[in-house]
Amino acid sequence: MSNITMNAWDAISAAKAECFITIENERYNFMQALKMEAKIEKVKSEIPILGRAMKGNKTVGMKGTGSASFHYNTSIFRDILYKYQQSGKDVYFDIQVTNEDPTSSVGRQTIILKDCNLNGGLLTKFDATGEYLEEEFEFTFESWEMPERFGTIAGMQ
Repeated sequence: MSNITMNAWDAISAAKAECFITIENERYNFMQALKMEAKIEKVKSEIPILGRAMKGNKTVGMKGTGSASFHYNTSIFRDILYKYQQSGKDVYFDIQVTNEDPTSSVGRQTIILKDCNLNGGLLTKFDATGEYLEEEFEFTFESWEMPERFGTIAGMQ
């Protein structure tokens, strides 16, 4: 049994990130983002197998989904929805997120979500009792890249 544990400073700070969104060849620093999450779901088929009580599971594809919350101070996503309403042309975009905490020994990781597409979005809002406004959107994406990977924490290998 090993007594090696992770150092506290190797936990990645939740706020130490940067996010860029590229829409129709325009790159935006999405600094008003509050949080973002993207997930891959493996699509599986159940496979009956003769002689077994349990079915097998075979991966037959993948589906990418995500969500983002951000300060209500940009119209770029409403512009995408408006463009679709006016022309029928749907707009796809890329999201690049880099997590890098200079205190951690693992370095940085960058994920690029390719061909993102809004599921919908908020058109307008106010809150007479609130301190500030925020909004969120959900999206799908078609593929992803990982040009930078976290290093291995000392003691893992």
